[in-house]
Amino acid sequence: MLKAIPCMLMRGGTSKGAYFLASDLPSDSKALDRALLGIMGSPDARQIDGIGGAHPLTSKVAIVKKSTRPGVDVDYLFIQVFVDEAKTTTSQNCGNILAGIGPFAIEKGLVSAEDGETLVTVYMENTNSVAKQRILTPGKKVQYHGDAAIDGVPGTHAPIMIEFLDVAGSSCGSLFPSGNFSDEVNGLKVTMVDNGMPVVMIDARSLGLQGDESIAALEANTELKAIIEDLRLKVGPLMNLGDVKDKTVPKMTIVSPPKNGGMLNTRSFIPRRVHDAVGVLAAASIATAANIPGAVGYDIANLSSGKRRVCEVEHPTGSMGVEVVLNDDPNVKVPQSTSILRTARLLFAGTAYYLD
Repeated sequence: MLKAIPCMLMRGGTSKGAYFLASDLPSDSKALDRALLGIMGSPDARQIDGIGGAHPLTSKVAIVKKSTRPGVDVDYLFIQVFVDEAKTTTSQNCGNILAGIGPFAIEKGLVSAEDGETLVTVYMENTNSVAKQRILTPGKKVQYHGDAAIDGVPGTHAPIMIEFLDVAGSSCGSLFPSGNFSDEVNGLKVTMVDNGMPVVMIDARSLGLQGDESIAALEANTELKAIIEDLRLKVGPLMNLGDVKDKTVPKMTIVSPPKNGGMLNTRSFIPRRVHDAVGVLAAASIATAANIPGAVGYDIANLSSGKRRVCEVEHPTGSMGVEVVLNDDPNVKVPQSTSILRTARLLFAGTAYYLD
């Protein structure tokens, strides 16, 4: 039977996904999985029978509802729909898809727009944390055009500033889940950090790499990918994530000195394919760790001084700016706040169909 669900397709940051109201979706978890897999066209490497884009970055889902939590406007659940497997996961958050939550909430009437700018406070269900977004709303309508540019997205769009308030340890229980700024695992020095996204940082030199290798070269390096995946499976329990064989976390990130004046250069695995950019919350985790003596990347990072630091995390298609506000007490390594500039755009609004 062909079933229909209201849907908005939006670009959020450097990702693209289907956005739904929770009230429009099945409440039963198995029925929900069938609906999302059918809508996205999984499992199929091309996702030809759905609206997915045949890549993890374009096979994402946001489920939104009005929040009952004090001081919060909407609750947001992120679901990663696997491309070539009949699987979905809520084991991680997505800061890029998050960028579209404020505009979606206003478009759907969950938040009343102010004339000029609207502040939307979002509770992120995946990580039990809160983010605040500032959305341009002249005439009480969401503005999508503007002068803000982010690497990985052509053109310019309206800026969306996202401030993350309490994301440290949101998935792993603490900023450095092992209790150390660095550890040796499988003979490699690594930093395990979670400032909104569980990330493992590895110095490119320890892998015999320069760190600026192309995506294609890294994808073709089967020996390297085996080393990275074996390491990922080993650190999962050390990060309080348990068995991560079927999870998309932690994100494995190779770091090297900046190539274009940024803070640090990166190559990220998500987890088995090489990301052509870097995730929003992954960048927040990387920027936070790189500012701490003893962590992987600190000795090669180009760091600014002062309490408020703008850190450009370089990636294959550009860089992502992360503003890290350090704690007043230098002995407290958890930052006061982390903010990132993103953009988003409504691509279409209508009805998504699937066979059930």
